[in-house]
Amino acid sequence: MTYPINITQAAEAAAHSSTFFFCLPFDMAREQYASAVRVGLIEPSMLAGAQFERTLSSMEKATLGPWARSV
Repeated sequence: MTYPINITQAAEAAAHSSTFFFCLPFDMAREQYASAVRVGLIEPSMLAGAQFERTLSSMEKATLGPWARSV
């Protein structure tokens, strides 16, 4: 009987895909920041980029809680 395993796998797949869905706005913000640096709207700076990533990561963890990615 593989019925419980299939339910478990389905639940894990649903959790995994929902994580990607809920993280999408944060990924979009990262992409917008990178695009702004590429076109020259924001000065390229490793320190500013790191600060942006720390801030965005904190917001992601505060908003999504256990669904936030831990990188």
